[in-house]
Amino acid sequence: MKGKRGRVRLNVGGRVFETTASTLASAGRDTMLGAMIDASWNHGDGDGEGGVDEYFIDRDPECFAVLLDLLRTGALHVPPHVADGVLCREALYYGLLDRVRASRWGPFDGDRLRLAASVAGSAAGDGTAVRAAPDGGCCVAHGGAVRVYNWVMEERRAVHLDHAPVNDAAYLDEATLLVAARERPGTGRRDGGVAAFSALTGDLRHRFRVAHDRHVRSFTPGALAFDNRCKVFASCKGRFNEYGIGVWDCTTGEQADFFYEPPGCALGDADKLQWLDGTSTLMAATMFPRTDSSFISLLDFRDKKNVAWSWSDVGTPASLEDKHVLHAIAMEDGRSLCVINQYDDLGFLDIRSSGGAGGVRWRSRSKLAARKKKKAAARGEETCYPKLAAHGGQLFASTNDTISVFSGPDHVLTSTVRGSDAGAICDFSIGGDRLFALHNEENVVDVWETSPPPII
Repeated sequence: MKGKRGRVRLNVGGRVFETTASTLASAGRDTMLGAMIDASWNHGDGDGEGGVDEYFIDRDPECFAVLLDLLRTGALHVPPHVADGVLCREALYYGLLDRVRASRWGPFDGDRLRLAASVAGSAAGDGTAVRAAPDGGCCVAHGGAVRVYNWVMEERRAVHLDHAPVNDAAYLDEATLLVAARERPGTGRRDGGVAAFSALTGDLRHRFRVAHDRHVRSFTPGALAFDNRCKVFASCKGRFNEYGIGVWDCTTGEQADFFYEPPGCALGDADKLQWLDGTSTLMAATMFPRTDSSFISLLDFRDKKNVAWSWSDVGTPASLEDKHVLHAIAMEDGRSLCVINQYDDLGFLDIRSSGGAGGVRWRSRSKLAARKKKKAAARGEETCYPKLAAHGGQLFASTNDTISVFSGPDHVLTSTVRGSDAGAICDFSIGGDRLFALHNEENVVDVWETSPPPII
């Protein structure tokens, strides 16, 4: 090699490229291109024209042109005729897949989302839940199976737990997928439960068991969550009124605890669990229409298990416009919860006040939501219950076929996201710098991502 700044000629699949050794070195020594110009690894042919080192690589020249431009400019520009799957295959060969992935989108910003793809599901029936993977992929629960997609939305092997109907799924990490499936009575076997699968191969890794009085019991799990200390949580309903929250150590797979449901606090039916780092508590929310009333609790699993905070709409005066909480999330400030009702009103609960004193502070959007729902009903469209998410200081709420984005301390509506014409959004999830929206009618997943910031 003539030195790190010398010229290098590469013949890739019959097409000749010329660049500098420093450009190739920017790929990193742990990549093929970086190692190629490392003096300790390879000295090149040494007989190129004009004393320029020359290499032959038997790969796709179109994709190499895109990857070389990425190393030169730091920006990824993919021509329409280059397929994502082919580009990613070539990037993997050169050791540049992480570089390509990082350049596809910028830091997540709900106000700058663009529709990157719409993926039609192949499973029969409607999808029930979508979960974002840490690496930019996702999974979609369809009946008795969970379909898994990598970050270029290529489908991997589906996972299932005895083909029992799936209630929830969650990514423990980018390689581990948790599945909660309900027990089917009358089968004569312990199907359903909670299990960990490889998100890459679909192989079953571990099945989590629940024991009461040292006897292993069958159970139906509802919602899933996990903390920052390798603990997995699931709302559980047993055959013998063993209702509560099961806890497992995800390293050993063994049951670590069980928080039995106290009187007046619905836990076994909880359809939303969320771990709160700031208070080291687990939010468990059981909401209408699963129950006639809504219950939200913060559970403390330390030395003496207790309900640290709770709220319920039991006893709330009924009216013609009775508001039922349909979904809830803990806000990132660690001080409040956000809820949404059937009129798409947002409400906030202060978890620093004892027993939710002061009640829900509602912010009315009812008139706007009512007009939209009447129009949808007139068109014969099916509606879905609203869902909430918080990410990066922004609040997201799905209503029919639209996701609204709220920003700032006062949660001002700053943008709306509406994708494919595939019906109402039944679920959405944010992770891996992407937002995934699952549409109910056509079983379509919209993939939203933030464009990289402009170069100029």
